[in-house]
Amino acid sequence: MSLLSIAEAQARTLALAAPLAEETVPLVVAAGRYAAADVIALRTQPAADLSAMDGYAIRFGELPGPWVMIGESAAGAGLGRAIAPGETARIFTGAPLPPGADTVLVQEDAAREGDRVRLDGEGPPRARAHVRPKGSDFTGGHTLIRDGELLTPARIALAAVGGHGVVAVRRKPRITLISTGDELVLPGEPTEGDRLPSSNAPMLTALLGALPVEVVDTGIVRDDVGAIADAFTAARGADIIVTTGGASVGDRDLVRPALERVGARLDFWKIAMKPGKPLMAGRLDDAVVVGLPGNPVSAYVTAVLFLLPLVRHLLGAGDPLPEIRPTTLLGPLPATAKRAEYPRATIGNEGVTPLAGQDSAALVALAACNGLIVRPSNAPPAEPGQVVNVLRIA
Repeated sequence: MSLLSIAEAQARTLALAAPLAEETVPLVVAAGRYAAADVIALRTQPAADLSAMDGYAIRFGELPGPWVMIGESAAGAGLGRAIAPGETARIFTGAPLPPGADTVLVQEDAAREGDRVRLDGEGPPRARAHVRPKGSDFTGGHTLIRDGELLTPARIALAAVGGHGVVAVRRKPRITLISTGDELVLPGEPTEGDRLPSSNAPMLTALLGALPVEVVDTGIVRDDVGAIADAFTAARGADIIVTTGGASVGDRDLVRPALERVGARLDFWKIAMKPGKPLMAGRLDDAVVVGLPGNPVSAYVTAVLFLLPLVRHLLGAGDPLPEIRPTTLLGPLPATAKRAEYPRATIGNEGVTPLAGQDSAALVALAACNGLIVRPSNAPPAEPGQVVNVLRIA
C-alpha cells in the first residue's frame, strides 16, 4: 500500500463516519459543542429603542430646554406614557425610550433644579444620540448561529438573547484508548530494565479533554495478537477506537493482524509525513479505528492532524481541520525529503522558531513547543525571514 498524502488521508479519515445523532442540550452545558442546525432569532434585540447612557429623555428639537421632569424610565420598567412637548423623564442605561422622546441628554450635560432640567454642557450632537435603536443588534428570524459553528461563550450568549434556552448539537463521541507494548508500565510504576512508562494514553486523554467527548482508557495490552483482538472486541460500541503502538512493520507490530482477526476493514496504512508515517485508519462495525504510532511525538502530531479533526467531524463541525496560518521564520530549517515534515517550534509575536531535538521520541521539545511548522515534501532549505505555514497546538 503506497504512502498517502496528508490531505488525502485526512479526507479519507473523515469519510469513514458521518456526524453523530442530534440531541438537544441546555445552553449552560453547550460550550465546546457545534450547532447541529441553524439557530434562528425568536425575538428582536433590542426589542425597543433603549437608552445607552444615564440621563434624560428629551426631544432634540427642544434643546437647550428647560424641561419639566415627569418621572423615570428604568430597565424593565418604562415610564408608562409618552413624553409631551416641554417634558422630560429621568432615564437609565438599558431603559426604554418613552414615546415622544428621540434623544438622551446625558446626566453630565444636564442641570436639575427640583423638577426642572436644562442643558449645562455641550449636549447631544444629533437627534437619536445615545439611543440603541430597536433591532440594531438583530431582528426576529435572523440567523444567529449557523449549522456547524462552534458554540463559543459569546455565541451561547447570543442564542440566549435570541430567545433560546436549549440548542441542537451532536451527541458526545465515545472514544476507547488501547495502548500496546510489552515494554510499557503504568505511569508511576517501577521501570526495571528496559521498561517504559506509558505516556500516550494520558497525553491523548488530556488532548481530547479540550473537546466534549467520553474517553475510556483500557490500559496496556501486551504484544499478542489474541490479546489485542480481545481488546478490540471489548471496545465494540465505541465511536472511535484509538490504538498507540504496534502499527509499523516489525514482528511485534500486531495491531494490523489483530484488526484482520476481528473482521475490521482497513482503509489506509502509512502516510507521507514525518513524524507519524505508520498511521492506519479503518472501521470495525460502527467504530472508526485510528492506529497511531507508538512514539509519543508521532502520536501527538498525528492526533492533532487526524484524530482531533475526526472527533470534531463527528461533533458536527463545519470545518474540522486544524487552522494553518503563515508567519515569519526566525531560524533555519533543512530541506525535506519525500515526506511532509512537522518540526516542533515556538510561535511568538515576531514569528516562529524551530526547536532543537526533533526526534519522534523527544518529549522535552514537544513539551516546550506551542506549534508545528508545516513543511511540504521535497522543500528546499528555509532561511530566517522566509514565510512558512504554522499550526498552533497550544
